[in-house]
Amino acid sequence: MTKHRPGVNIVPIHGKTPQIHDSAFIAPGCTIIGDVTIGAASSVWYNCVLRADVSRIVIGERTNIQDGSIVHCDPERPGDPEGSPCLIGDDVLIGHLAMVHGCIIADRGFMGLGAIAMNKAFIASDAMLAAGAMLTEGKRMGERELWGGRPARKMRDLDDAAIAGMRMGVAHYAENAKAHAKAVAEADLS
Repeated sequence: MTKHRPGVNIVPIHGKTPQIHDSAFIAPGCTIIGDVTIGAASSVWYNCVLRADVSRIVIGERTNIQDGSIVHCDPERPGDPEGSPCLIGDDVLIGHLAMVHGCIIADRGFMGLGAIAMNKAFIASDAMLAAGAMLTEGKRMGERELWGGRPARKMRDLDDAAIAGMRMGVAHYAENAKAHAKAVAEADLS
């Protein structure tokens, strides 16, 4: 399941090794550490860090985590035996330079450029956290909602055109990942 990927740092820690589906595209410059699972046809773009040294990170299928994003989690604590794993569903879009920390993003959720989602926050299916927004600890977005601001709050419901646009974005990244995988394979990264 986890194969050699040129220019990618895959680091086992605490007896856990990242599990990456063979069809996933992991761009050079990424570092993937510990208890990370990445599903089929997902993509992690250039210079991302996924660090699961204290809990786990699970990424579903056809999800993309765009350039420069950071994904982390938090361990169990007194009164919080589950801690804050980072659980990301299928067909999720995560924009460039996002900070995804110990939260849950349901299938088809969207997190905009430079957005932050904190421990135990929840982005529902077909919901969008706007670019630059900060979803604070424990906040829960509903399905088809757009939240923005720092701290984020509901701005409006998303219409069918916005949902269709997000689905097009998922399809675009899945296809573009194939082109990048081919280009990386042909490049001399030694």
